[in-house]
Amino acid sequence: MSNFAAMKIIDNCPLYGRNTFGMDVQANCLAEWSSPEELKTLLNSVERPLLMIGGGSNLLFTGNYKGTILHSTIDTIQVVNETADSVLVSVGAGVVWDDFVAYAVLHGWWGVENLSAIPGEVGASAVQNIGAYGVEAKDVIETVQTVCLNDGSDREFSNRECRYAYRQSIFKNELKGQYAVTYVQFRLSLKAQPKLGYGALQAQVSRIGEPTLENIRKAVMEIRAGKLPDPKVLGNAGSFFMNPVIQASQFEELKREYPDIPSYPAPDGMVKVPAGWLIEQAGWKGRSLGPAAVYDKQALVLVNKGGAAGSDIIRLADTIMGDVKKKFGINLTTEVNYI
Repeated sequence: MSNFAAMKIIDNCPLYGRNTFGMDVQANCLAEWSSPEELKTLLNSVERPLLMIGGGSNLLFTGNYKGTILHSTIDTIQVVNETADSVLVSVGAGVVWDDFVAYAVLHGWWGVENLSAIPGEVGASAVQNIGAYGVEAKDVIETVQTVCLNDGSDREFSNRECRYAYRQSIFKNELKGQYAVTYVQFRLSLKAQPKLGYGALQAQVSRIGEPTLENIRKAVMEIRAGKLPDPKVLGNAGSFFMNPVIQASQFEELKREYPDIPSYPAPDGMVKVPAGWLIEQAGWKGRSLGPAAVYDKQALVLVNKGGAAGSDIIRLADTIMGDVKKKFGINLTTEVNYI
């Protein structure tokens, strides 16, 4: 292990505790950096290929990583400017996402409370466009500061340039693996803007009290705790599949055969169908395939029962996708990234 200022470089680094699936793999090298300048210094010396990770909560290692894992430890939260209605806050990529949400709620900033208890770090939120209960990161992201991993140049992306869509961004597609996020700027509201479009959330908030920031956060945390396993106890990456978006005509055909199929409106007249419902109807909720299983409280979640390899999780995912396709004619897409 080598240290340069606040930088940390670990050769042959075990990754068991750095991925929430609990895959027992290692990387040739892991390098941590606490500023854009340190990252640029690292880029001149570390082994390639390079992989940026946050909390390791949305990826599945299929084997050892033959290269360098990069991890930001930038942990600052700083107000850039404030108006009568909103605040612009710059957050370091290494800040734990839920710590940022707690900070925003404490300061009376509206916009991320529905995203409470999502694992991972702020940098990854801008890449994945995380979302829950009718809110996505793109709704509050103003700019994303990055460093190009090829030449060390700085680049700022506007929200529009990030090309956000449902669980998508330019960083997952055209520019995948080319930029490291250093800071994300969020525009949050100083005026109450509760978003309670999801019935389960509205009901839970009502049981607690008024729709305050604190109560919405508490409600989201209670709901998530009731259906998502703690990765420290049961390895998982949260929601493994994205909710499919289908044509309204296809949905109407399915509704005739399955009258209780749930749905949510999607852009351009499309319809979003909960993947968890499809998986459960296909008979997979709570079932295992070797050391990999579908969580018994939430069919969207695949778990490592202990000792699973990446190939075990993939075999289970592929089998589920095949069964859902056969039963409903719908293609499921993984939200988790295979490494």
